[in-house]
Amino acid sequence: MTELDLTKERTGTGLRLLRQAIGEHRRGIALGMAVSILWTLAKISVPLLIRQGIDDGIRGDGSLLLWSLLVVAVGGVSAICTGLRRYVAFRNARAVEAEFRDRVYQHIQRLHFAFHDRMQTGQLMSRGNTDLQQFQNFITMLPVTAANLMTVVVAAVILFWLNWSLATLALMGLPLANYFGRRFAKKLHPAVMGIQEESAQLATVVEETIAGVRVVKGFGAEQMRADALAKEADDVYLRSLEAASARAAHLPALELVPNIGLIAVLGYGGHQVLNGTLEVGELVLFNIYVVLLIQPLRMLGMMVANYQRASAAGERLASVLDTEVEIVDPDQPTPLPDVMEAGAVTFRDVDFEYEPGEPVLRGFDLEIAAGESVAIVGATGSGKSTVARLLPRFYDIGSGSIELDGVLVNEVALDELRTAIGIVFEDTFLFSSSVRDNIAFGVPDASDEVIRRAALLAGAAEFIAELPDSYDTELGERGFSLSGGQRQRIAIARAIASDPRVLVLDDATSAVDPTKEHEIRDALGEVMRDRTTIVIAHRAATIALADRVVLLDEGRVAAMGTHDELLASNERYREVLAQGAAKHAKAHDEVVD
Repeated sequence: MTELDLTKERTGTGLRLLRQAIGEHRRGIALGMAVSILWTLAKISVPLLIRQGIDDGIRGDGSLLLWSLLVVAVGGVSAICTGLRRYVAFRNARAVEAEFRDRVYQHIQRLHFAFHDRMQTGQLMSRGNTDLQQFQNFITMLPVTAANLMTVVVAAVILFWLNWSLATLALMGLPLANYFGRRFAKKLHPAVMGIQEESAQLATVVEETIAGVRVVKGFGAEQMRADALAKEADDVYLRSLEAASARAAHLPALELVPNIGLIAVLGYGGHQVLNGTLEVGELVLFNIYVVLLIQPLRMLGMMVANYQRASAAGERLASVLDTEVEIVDPDQPTPLPDVMEAGAVTFRDVDFEYEPGEPVLRGFDLEIAAGESVAIVGATGSGKSTVARLLPRFYDIGSGSIELDGVLVNEVALDELRTAIGIVFEDTFLFSSSVRDNIAFGVPDASDEVIRRAALLAGAAEFIAELPDSYDTELGERGFSLSGGQRQRIAIARAIASDPRVLVLDDATSAVDPTKEHEIRDALGEVMRDRTTIVIAHRAATIALADRVVLLDEGRVAAMGTHDELLASNERYREVLAQGAAKHAKAHDEVVD
């Protein structure tokens, strides 16, 4: 496919989304068009009334007051329609913006982990904000554009009806306006598309810098991030200059062309008045109509620019909305069985790779009995966290099978599957809400008793009681008002509150100070009792809590046994524990508990 074909295809997706938005709100847009037509008819009627007022009321025997009152009445209709048209236009535009914002947001949430692994947050924020604003700006202009087109058409018909020779002179600039308008659109589109792409890159830099401000300050990298922002800002500036150059090259012509007709009418029509072949009122009428044409033709440039921005925004929105959701519910979901001892997990000959040709798991086999706790240990990159991500179907496996209580996980509805599996990640994320809301995140209707019990089991109850408003204390962004260990204990409480069949602790004690680890180790032991638990850890004390330890090496099970058995018999196991201890000792120097 050539670059031209690719550009046409991308432009087609933007137009498709625009047509869809217009089609879904056609009734509101039709109402705006109807009001615009009424506004146009009132606007067009004024010059005719002025001509009659001049010819009959001033030069003839008619009543000047009558014609004046008619002009006032029609002007009043025009004023009312102006306000109504504006209200309807903005109502339609905001409805489109709100609807598409919901669609984009919901679709982003449904998209699989692999999509979010690749896509930058700033890019998604730009699509859900800036691009949607460009979309609604275009919808806002539709009734205005309809009024302008109606004005041009009706004015042209009236002018030819009155005097075809003067009308020809008045409209002689329209072909030129069409020519310059088409050239303007062709030049402006790539520049506008570039602005929106670069603006998204700029948003990414800002989002990453703010989200990682502690890392930036910790490494004294403020200037480096400022340089990155300056580079992206310069790119936006250069792209904006390209768009400004396109406007500067074409808008003067679009501004000048309508005035050609006005000059021609004044010159030729003035001679006809002097020769007595044309009434003064008719010449004034012609001049008024030509002046009425100037503004709609000037608006052509603005509408072309709005259209190009909306088309570019549509392309970027379509790139997200057209992305297929790869992890979906089965056509006929199988419910998880209601058994006394729930939580049996089986991995059979599982192969998985994030990138083609780079396998992470190779023939991975593991059976975990209901109520059993298993620690998965391995070097960095051995596939430990991948096991935790495959069980709730964050990713689909390449081959093999994964079962929960005898049911294949890809046959279970996603909501039911993920409710049955509680996960505490190493990278703890808390929301800007109260402690209570964060613990009850998975079960919003959880009782106070459930929330307090979960906090107690997670070893969080003591420090929560010391917070200013206890469980009602509002946490800052990402919960950074708490220490790393406190955040992880609330995350553990969040998982416990949902009472899952399987609890996955993905290095969930990594941010806890080793000197305070005993505060939650006993609590974890209580949580893990009689509950299927997968523990991914490096610390020996946490690993020892598990009934069984699985050593993972290069995506396969290399050894299996209790912690003490492997410690005594397996050299590779001892090496992995030593590496993990060194890693966390270094990380501890960077964590303030």
